[in-house]
Amino acid sequence: MTSNKVLEGIRVLDFGRYIAGPFCASLLADLGAEVIRIEKVKGSEDRFLSPISEQGDGALFMQVGRNKLGMTLNPMKPKGQEIVRKLVASADVVIANLPPDTLKAMGLDYESLRAVRPDIILTLISAFGSGGPYSNRVGFDGLGQAMSGAMYMSGTPEQPVKSYAPFVDFGTASLSAYGTMAALFERQKTGRGQVVEASLFNTALTYTNGIAIEQDALAINRTATLNRSQTSAPADTFRTKDGWVLVQSVGGPLFERWVSLMGEPHWLEDPRFRDDISRGDHGEIISERLARWCAERSSAQVLTEMEEARLPAGPVMSPQDVLDDPHVAATGILHRLDYPGLSKAAPVMGPPVSLSLTPPSIRHRAPTLGEHTDQLLTELGYSEQEIQTLRSERVV
Repeated sequence: MTSNKVLEGIRVLDFGRYIAGPFCASLLADLGAEVIRIEKVKGSEDRFLSPISEQGDGALFMQVGRNKLGMTLNPMKPKGQEIVRKLVASADVVIANLPPDTLKAMGLDYESLRAVRPDIILTLISAFGSGGPYSNRVGFDGLGQAMSGAMYMSGTPEQPVKSYAPFVDFGTASLSAYGTMAALFERQKTGRGQVVEASLFNTALTYTNGIAIEQDALAINRTATLNRSQTSAPADTFRTKDGWVLVQSVGGPLFERWVSLMGEPHWLEDPRFRDDISRGDHGEIISERLARWCAERSSAQVLTEMEEARLPAGPVMSPQDVLDDPHVAATGILHRLDYPGLSKAAPVMGPPVSLSLTPPSIRHRAPTLGEHTDQLLTELGYSEQEIQTLRSERVV
């Protein structure tokens, strides 16, 4: 019988930390790869972010740990390095977002890996990538936002704003998974492994590249205008009688519908509003008109009228609103997964991309700390006594 899992038979060693590395591995696991999450003996720091279980395991780990086997290991000890070599011999991909010196000390640099498995694929994720003066700097998602122009163009000139959602981390994870899949495809054709490299900075610069291109071409020196777009209108957030909505319009046909809804037909002849960039340049006027209209209505009334006019609009929702949303419920995109020490099952977001023939899936919850260590060591040929010794020596 043919498997419907794209990556069945592929083994991935996940030495990642926090989001970019671990979620890259999660995406591969969703497609059927066997992913082994390798943590510090006491548990890696990212396991305990936003703790929600009795033992302190965190909300983020419920998401990025799904579909993985969990193993504890200290690769800095000689016996730990021996285990690393045995794992690498059985693996196809190693994912690591660790500094170069640490990689080498753990035997996870590309030359060390190739010596064990010549066709290995090493997926490296760093803050700034290689080759420039920032190469050895450490960093998190927020640095990508801050140093790419994204924070500068959010908020106001007086107060730059970082997105609460770590989109640079998750974007880097997605691009790393894309690169890893490409490397697996190349290996399938030629038998050669290679290094896949991604960075938070490169991801963030990818997201803000259009802004940089415009600045280079026109030296326009834009500054932040909160939620109001500068390149089209109406596109802003608006207060209603009982909440907030976001309206986002791009293109002439949508503007024509909006003008009709507002009862301002003469605006179609106004040169200030002749095209998207003109409307963006005069967006304050357009936002003020829509703000008055929204203030007289409830969010439900605004959204109903916007939907009838086929104008893109939606409510600004809290995390609880998201959990209660009927579309979320109807699509089943949040999977309720039980976890030891949780009072109720966690709502873990399903694979964000669907395939009609070989769908990715969530098959099991995140592992507890070291949950599969004994199983994996036994597979590698260690006896029960040897495993006990490794535990007593804090190798695992």
